[in-house]
Amino acid sequence: MKKGILFVLLTISLLSVNAQSVQFGIKTGVNLATLRGENLTNADVSSGIHIGGLVELKFTDKFSVQPEILFSQLGTESGEEKLRLDYIALPIMAKYYLLEGFSVSAGPQVSFLIYDQFTAPGASLNPNIEEFDFGLNFGFGYNFKSGIFFSTRYSLGITAIQENPDLKNGNFQLSLGYQF
Repeated sequence: MKKGILFVLLTISLLSVNAQSVQFGIKTGVNLATLRGENLTNADVSSGIHIGGLVELKFTDKFSVQPEILFSQLGTESGEEKLRLDYIALPIMAKYYLLEGFSVSAGPQVSFLIYDQFTAPGASLNPNIEEFDFGLNFGFGYNFKSGIFFSTRYSLGITAIQENPDLKNGNFQLSLGYQF
């Protein structure tokens, strides 16, 4: 995890050298997460939160890069069974402003598992989830002149977080934040 955080900090410092403007921010919101897999049935959406910080590096009026560091709760539910997965997520989003304030974004995300637990009636087990997850994010958002912004994105897990069967994360995020 230290290498991932170091990578994000290095990326921020290298990109900020050429940026026209730099804005820091905070964000929080809700996650609507589930798992994807070939033989996975009855996997319902599990809600969680995300919270963290970001830096938006604007290179032009239309294009910016936005590295983030987030605490993010994912998982899934099925009846009374629940899988909880807490991550430190490091997305790096490329943003393109279609109109003033309105942007579309895409980019990679690396996540490091910090907590996992499977609970069922009468049992609490360690689910043996991989400690590293890689995904691709796609989304859009709107920034108000006051600094308040909202965004939504889908994070598509690429790497399997558990094998036999292969399970991958899927997460829809709704966020509210403030840039200063």
